[in-house]
Amino acid sequence: MTQEKPKDAAAPWSGRFNEPVAELVKRYTASVGFDRRLAEFDIECSVAHARMLHAAAILSAGDLAAIERGLVQIRDEIRSNTFEWSLDLEDVHMNIESRLTAMIGDAGKRLHTARSRNDQVATDVRLYLRAAIDEIVTLIRAAQHGLLELAGRHTDTIMPGFTHLQVAQPVSYGHHLMAYFEMLARDAQRLTDCRKRLNRLPLGAAALAGTTFPIDRMMVARELGFDGVCENSLDAVSDRDFAVEFCAAAALVMVHLSRFCEEVIIWMNPRFAFIDLADRFCTGSSMMPQKKNPDVPELIRGKTGRVNGHLIALLTLMKAQPLAYNKDNQEDKEPLFDTVDTLTASLRVFAELLGGITVNAEAMRRAALEGYATATDLADYLVKKGAPFREAHEAVAQAVRFAEGRGCDLAGLKLPDLQQFSPLIGDDVFAALTLEGALNARSHIGGTAPARVKQAIAKARKALS
Repeated sequence: MTQEKPKDAAAPWSGRFNEPVAELVKRYTASVGFDRRLAEFDIECSVAHARMLHAAAILSAGDLAAIERGLVQIRDEIRSNTFEWSLDLEDVHMNIESRLTAMIGDAGKRLHTARSRNDQVATDVRLYLRAAIDEIVTLIRAAQHGLLELAGRHTDTIMPGFTHLQVAQPVSYGHHLMAYFEMLARDAQRLTDCRKRLNRLPLGAAALAGTTFPIDRMMVARELGFDGVCENSLDAVSDRDFAVEFCAAAALVMVHLSRFCEEVIIWMNPRFAFIDLADRFCTGSSMMPQKKNPDVPELIRGKTGRVNGHLIALLTLMKAQPLAYNKDNQEDKEPLFDTVDTLTASLRVFAELLGGITVNAEAMRRAALEGYATATDLADYLVKKGAPFREAHEAVAQAVRFAEGRGCDLAGLKLPDLQQFSPLIGDDVFAALTLEGALNARSHIGGTAPARVKQAIAKARKALS
């Protein structure tokens, strides 16, 4: 479809100036190259605004009908990629308004009554981000389902739990995976809370002080699905807390994905060999034919820095702005949009990646037998026999040093060897020193006992259903 060109593409504020904007400045200040992704939200916002203007007897029925008809056509042009975007018109709002005016005449010019681009863009961004959060929370749920599926197959798989990346105590691999489920659950909660705070309508604040027209902001809020309106006009147009808050929540999601991916990268290494990752998530080397590189988890780890950087960019953007709206706020969109894009893409590939993990249970078990992972269990055993914990701790430390000299685990020592460190040790000690015994002994809420892990998985499945 060939569009009718607007007769006058001059900026709507050009009457105040004696000369046109320099081409260099025009290119530097234009945002249409990136804010065009707000187009459908801008149209949705304009339709609701026009309907309110008509209800308030500010806009005629004929003008409303023409505006609605024209905006539908513009939306279709945008969807079919036949809409012609103009740098001269600066941004998404003026491109749509100019096209609408070219199509329907003066009715298009009346649409902007009782609003400013300041409250218009604030509304558009909130509508955009609200939809993005809904999609991201759905993607988080998909990743959680993937974790539950993997954890459900490995509640009895024993691996070493680490602190300082040193062997600490044996844990269930299913329990380890459920830690990430909990992180993502908090992420979803944070984003849901963020959505509640952003779901307030700025439109009606106009440029900064409100409008002299008898508008009905609550009508527009209901039309657009907002829970209410921004209560202060100055705050409504200048606030970007919701964008900063979203980027903070997004950065935490990426940090959690990155931590998991770091473990995938480490555990794929043959020195660990705890897991393998399906070939579809890896690449090879142009020089070394033996290589299988975990590129996908490495990229998620790398993109985390990008999202973290966007959070700092937005905080810095806002830190010295006086009230109310400033042109600086144009710079909120690129970091915000890229955060949404990076997070959604990372969550999609992460959920798929979980299905490509193969667990080497035997390698995990062997590793759990190294590093004296049941030393704490021996100390607990002595405490239960009546020894003060600090004395038990010292006795076990000596036993570990002795076992190191023998080149064996604590469970590999003979009973007389163990008894030289405490007369409280009896032949029932070996039950406490087995990996299975260590896991099963931690049978409380949040513990690593397989029975408890299965309960946690069942509870999590119910919560997601």
